[in-house]
Amino acid sequence: MIIEHAYAHVASYEQDEWPWSVPCVRGLLEDGLRFTAPVTFLVGENGSGKSTLVEALAEGFDLDSWGGSHDWRYASHRPKSVLGEHIRFDAAPRGRRMLGSWSARKGFFLRAETALDALDREGFAPDSVSHGEGFLAAFRGKFLQPGLYVMDEPEAALSFSSCLELLGHVDQLVKNGGQVICATHSPLLTALPGADIIEVGAHGMRRVVWRELALVDHWRRYLADPQSYLRHVLD
Repeated sequence: MIIEHAYAHVASYEQDEWPWSVPCVRGLLEDGLRFTAPVTFLVGENGSGKSTLVEALAEGFDLDSWGGSHDWRYASHRPKSVLGEHIRFDAAPRGRRMLGSWSARKGFFLRAETALDALDREGFAPDSVSHGEGFLAAFRGKFLQPGLYVMDEPEAALSFSSCLELLGHVDQLVKNGGQVICATHSPLLTALPGADIIEVGAHGMRRVVWRELALVDHWRRYLADPQSYLRHVLD
């Protein structure tokens, strides 16, 4: 692992203003976030704050919020987010050199919204392949070295089989000394053995096991009886 603990100290803030109004952000301010496994999944509904959190964690590691590898220093013109400016880390033993030197850091931030631009800058030419193939090319070509790899809903462009391939890349990456933090809606990805799963919501943040995730329960019941869900949304 590269980092063991993320935290943020803010002298004062208004609890009804974004991002401090988001429960998981307040949880980070109050208790920090400890990483107990090389792969951490953040799971929650839209608007729960998981993307806000992973973006800030990427920025805290000096990864561009626009996406891409640590080889690129800020392709976007916007500054770090207000939360990203305050993120600090406690390093795991093998991460001390990376946190002590910008040039020693390795990693990648992959987010669905800006992936096409980031992949193009990285030389994966997503215009000549499908969106999903561009994602897989990045996994194959960039998710290799020890470092911090942050992803925001990578399953958005991936088929079922491609998600399985991604899990294989993640497994090999952590065996090579990498650490992964991923925000996701995917019950397939979160089933990775040994991963730490944190459910984000109105409660803030809490650790759960895969079989107790709300998204797993919904998918299980939907696949067993789609009509029990569809009758509420279809005329």
